[in-house]
Amino acid sequence: MKLETLLPLGKVDPGLREPGTPFDIHAVAADARLVESLGYDNLMFEETKHDPYVVMALAAQATTKLGIGTAVAIAFPRSPSVTAMSAWTLQKLSGGRFTLGLGTQVRAHIERRYGMAWSAPGPWMREYVQAVRAVWAGWQQGQQPQFEGRHYRINLSVPLFDPGPITHPDIPIHLAAVNAYMCQVAGEVADGMRPHPVCTPHYIREVMWPAIRAGAARSGRSLDGFAVSIKPLIATAPDEQTLAERVRDVRARVAFYASTPAYRAAFAAHGLGDLADKLKHLSRAQRWEEMPRHISDEVLNEYACVATYDGVAELLARRYGGLVSNVEFSIPVRNEHDADILRGMIARLRAA
Repeated sequence: MKLETLLPLGKVDPGLREPGTPFDIHAVAADARLVESLGYDNLMFEETKHDPYVVMALAAQATTKLGIGTAVAIAFPRSPSVTAMSAWTLQKLSGGRFTLGLGTQVRAHIERRYGMAWSAPGPWMREYVQAVRAVWAGWQQGQQPQFEGRHYRINLSVPLFDPGPITHPDIPIHLAAVNAYMCQVAGEVADGMRPHPVCTPHYIREVMWPAIRAGAARSGRSLDGFAVSIKPLIATAPDEQTLAERVRDVRARVAFYASTPAYRAAFAAHGLGDLADKLKHLSRAQRWEEMPRHISDEVLNEYACVATYDGVAELLARRYGGLVSNVEFSIPVRNEHDADILRGMIARLRAA
């Protein structure tokens, strides 16, 4: 689970469990209340093994101030009208605290896990966001929705299935992105963007922000209030010995991401395209144990934030200050002592 706190540079999003600890849906309410008490602004949930909309409903019911959101829910397997209804319900339940984060997933998952036909994700996502907003507008204004595009034609609403207007109808939409085209789509039609963890500060500055601005210019939109929420790769621990264990895990994660063709651009931007290609071939040969050794310390520190507890907040501030609006960060919280340590980190990150 992702927990975010508003900072001068953004929001901080922690996961409160030890690495490898299974997610417990029965603990969502208690976790959400803890997050709110720690001073975080948002609790985000990604779609992996559980329905993020169900989890966010539990969190919304248990809190009063904490922002909630999907980071991210997979868009394409759901009709825009289905997603619109889930978001509308959560926005009403939470009293205006919901953010709809959407992602595309890769072709293999769309075709072979969801059983759907694939299409170019950028144009598809642009249309998807527009369709969701058309459904919301219809409900808020008491009119038939009007949207027609290549993928969707939505022009019907009847009283039985119309939830009607809500107090906070302007639900922010954030899009997950790696490549420049999706960044442009986010700038064109969304309220924020969620770079993949492999997107370094250099990549965000030199590739993503120019594309966001180009998208905004294309649609004549202002970027005032546009959010960029990063979930960095982080290796942190209370001491150097434990940190070394965390570094091994993060090094393997960097190697895995580098082997994924969809993320190659984020490595090529640093002159590491050949490394990404080499790791891709190793992964296809299922030579997983060989991959981490190809990630040097220099590459590791380019893609991950590595520091003990006493320095990680300042490291995050140096890397992302003035560049993003939200940072997701946490340490495992097992007791009140851990909670106090985390509160101190949040305070230092705000101060930085």
